[in-house]
Amino acid sequence: MRLKPQIRIVFIYVTLALAWIFLSDRLLSSLVSDERLQSLLQTLKGTLYVLCTGLLLYWLIGRDMQRLDRLNHLLLTGNEQSLRALVSAMDARHKETSDHSERVMRMTVALARCAGLDGDALRHVRFGALLHDIGKLALPDAILIKPGPLTAEETALMRTHPALGRDLLMRTPFLRPAVDIPYAHHERWDGTGYPRGLRGEEIPLAARLFSVVDVWDALSFPRVYKPAWPEEEVLAYLRNAAGSQLDPAIVALFLRHYAELKAIGMDERLEA
Repeated sequence: MRLKPQIRIVFIYVTLALAWIFLSDRLLSSLVSDERLQSLLQTLKGTLYVLCTGLLLYWLIGRDMQRLDRLNHLLLTGNEQSLRALVSAMDARHKETSDHSERVMRMTVALARCAGLDGDALRHVRFGALLHDIGKLALPDAILIKPGPLTAEETALMRTHPALGRDLLMRTPFLRPAVDIPYAHHERWDGTGYPRGLRGEEIPLAARLFSVVDVWDALSFPRVYKPAWPEEEVLAYLRNAAGSQLDPAIVALFLRHYAELKAIGMDERLEA
């Protein structure tokens, strides 16, 4: 039976502390007979005891924290691999281009780094970009892979997928911070997007970053309802959409780093 980390630390600490007190007192009594000198040495011994036990606790707690960090990393890695398998199946079901979700995830994470994001914020961007269309799992294939234009009723149903995605992610605690992209990537800079009609910087930064990448990807690769656009037309569209559909500062950042971002997106060997 494995002891809990806190019980193990207390057991080691108490055992060593009792051994120190018992052995050091006996040694001091046998070596020093002068009471004043004994008192001084007891004070020094107590100071040394505090320092040593403090270092011992620091080492014991640090060791267990490193172990927990490793376990947490393994858990996150396992969760991410499972999510990637789910998303790959979803892309196949929706007849998306090969590597669509992985590609936009890699590019969005790279763009987020260019924007100065790091640490937990970057991890939330990675999960959010990977799961951006998770809400479409609840929609019928007849709408998702329809080759022609959608009817008004079908469009209204399609536009429920951001809220559906938000609801799905909110059920899983470690995915809740990643909800910004699935919930807000169809908002527009000018406030005419959906589902909430957010405007400008009301739209979360992660969603504004992702939207630029997603538009580039949607135009650059064929879909069931359209062929791929030539690259120059895609870039021209992004420039024209800046300030209406897309955040102009993010479009400028994307275009400034375009060659680097495209290379990251097209190289399946790279990790986000």
